[in-house]
Amino acid sequence: MSEKREPTVLQGFKAFLMRGNVVDLAVAVVIGAAFTNIVNAVVKGIINPVVGAIGTQNLDDYSSCLTSTCKGDEGIKILWGSVLGATLSFVITAAVVYFLMVLPMSKYLARQAARKKAQENTQEVMEVTELELLTQIRDELIAQRASGTGNGASPAPGDR
Repeated sequence: MSEKREPTVLQGFKAFLMRGNVVDLAVAVVIGAAFTNIVNAVVKGIINPVVGAIGTQNLDDYSSCLTSTCKGDEGIKILWGSVLGATLSFVITAAVVYFLMVLPMSKYLARQAARKKAQENTQEVMEVTELELLTQIRDELIAQRASGTGNGASPAPGDR
């Protein structure tokens, strides 16, 4: 008798790492981190100067005071400019990811599914056509035997 041994923790960890989705996730995280740097540079280099044409170039400088005075560390400031900057970064990142990655992949997968469906439909038509052809051949052979114009061969096992 052979006993089946459970995999060791190290073997299980190795199997976990070698699954495709873990590797894909790791690649996505690395690319996402690099892409975040690009988006932040776009916000700081393009968006902030455009906003700076109206006011200040640093969105972090936009704030409101909840108390009567906000000088230095005194008072309660709401830093809505930094929230606006983070929101712009998120929207730009989401738009680029959607239009450059998600949308093209969705279209590609839809085309692949349509091709596969068309190929399956063609195969079904071929199978039906083959079945119809075999049915016609069978019917013709039965008709020939019934009329006695056959070649004199013995009847098929189902015809006895």
